[in-house]
Amino acid sequence: MRRKLPIGIQTFREIREDNYYYVDKTGFALSLIDQGKYYFLSRPRRFGKSLFLDTLKELFEGNRPLFQELSIHDKWNWSGSYPVLRISFGGGVVRDRFDLEATLHQQLSYHERRFDLPAAFPDMRSRFLELIRLIHEKTGQRVVILIDEYDKPILDRIEEPTAAKQIREGLKDFYSVIKDSDAHVKFALLTGVSKFSKVSIFSGLNNLKDITLDKRYSSICGYTDSDLDAVFAPELEGLDRSEIRAWYNGYNWTGDAVYNPFDLLLLFDQRQFRPWWFETGTPTFLVNYLTEKGFFTPDLAGLRCSMTLLSTFDVEQMTPEALLFQTGYLTIKKVEEPIRGQWVYTLGYPNHEVETSLNSALLGGYLGEERDSFEIRLRLLDMLKADDIPALRDHFHSFYASIPHDWYRKNQMAGYEGYYASIFYSYFAALGLDITVEDATNKGRIDMTVRFNRRIYLFEFKVVEIFPQGKALEQLKSKGYAEKYRESGEPISLIGVEFSRESRNIVGFDLESLQEPEHDE
Repeated sequence: MRRKLPIGIQTFREIREDNYYYVDKTGFALSLIDQGKYYFLSRPRRFGKSLFLDTLKELFEGNRPLFQELSIHDKWNWSGSYPVLRISFGGGVVRDRFDLEATLHQQLSYHERRFDLPAAFPDMRSRFLELIRLIHEKTGQRVVILIDEYDKPILDRIEEPTAAKQIREGLKDFYSVIKDSDAHVKFALLTGVSKFSKVSIFSGLNNLKDITLDKRYSSICGYTDSDLDAVFAPELEGLDRSEIRAWYNGYNWTGDAVYNPFDLLLLFDQRQFRPWWFETGTPTFLVNYLTEKGFFTPDLAGLRCSMTLLSTFDVEQMTPEALLFQTGYLTIKKVEEPIRGQWVYTLGYPNHEVETSLNSALLGGYLGEERDSFEIRLRLLDMLKADDIPALRDHFHSFYASIPHDWYRKNQMAGYEGYYASIFYSYFAALGLDITVEDATNKGRIDMTVRFNRRIYLFEFKVVEIFPQGKALEQLKSKGYAEKYRESGEPISLIGVEFSRESRNIVGFDLESLQEPEHDE
């Protein structure tokens, strides 16, 4: 009989009742400690950042029994220990600057009691500074500082810029203490979801080494393929290995790709493929932001950007690229250096879970409400299974016609050329189909290629106020886009979809099915 796998992640051990699963991250811990002193790490939520900090805490405090059988055990000096200050913003919501100060004072009070020290100052900055100095003086050992979810108080209020900026200034002042206390600090690591610019929150702590995109630490959080095969082999029985990879692998920070631990542990416990990670936090702010910016969603499958764009995040200045990457909805698919020192990062969906779930959420953002989009997707799937493309035209025409006029008046997104194509694309992507956008050929790029049920569909999108009607299908044919797929032997459909801003609907849906290959009897 199977024994249940508890739903909890320990960075250096996975416990399954009386058995232990060892996912050994202690090599990363040793490398960080040996090679530096001040670090910053950004990873999406539920990737095990907090538990990696727990690993460091237990290591510095000399809790040797926990590290038996792990790689660091014979490399660490267990003869002494270091005092650790672990500060976390993971619990609760910080509403304003006063709430932030109350939270910090409460945590500083806890550490003062731990070390039997007085609260010497009323303001949090001076109190933190004095606490570090007094702990060093009392123990004779420099202090280890571990700050978890350093940015959560700001993100909690990111939709209220005034409150977010006040909280940011409070944190900026607090974090500057770490650099001011250099003589008393042994090691410091700050973790969070977002990487705020150094000129804002880290201007007083500019000596942090950012390991977020250091390929050596790409798998510092999360599980690799080798972890699954070596550690979780008993849990893989009865599950399709390729499906696990397609659903949950693919997160990458320029090194080894990893799985989201939260997804895998729930998969192993429930034995069901579901968007476990996505369901734990609906990205309402992200959806609103993308729709307000008029973001062309087909670009999500292959977004090219610079390091500057990836790192540009602050209350006053956010970019879709940085927001999507830092929150884990896009990941790095390719890194190029076309000119020395000029790096180009291509982003894309990490896996099936994120692609389908995010596009489902975006559909609600485009339409102003969830409506009956789930039923619409199911009908779309039935039409594709039946290869009933003419019905597809009527399906989408009726759908666009059902959007109330008042919604267009209230929503800026409807004014963008890409609005209609974005909705069209997101319905296909929300089904988890095999989609390629900007599909490269030797004659140009196909707007969208869909492979499903042993058939290939090539889509070209046009707006008739910009291009003459009939141009979409004509381009598919004149460019010979189908040639790329003829050798597959699968039937190919060319579909030109044309939208009108004036009528706010599909005005052209031209189809040409190429002759199906003949089969020998």
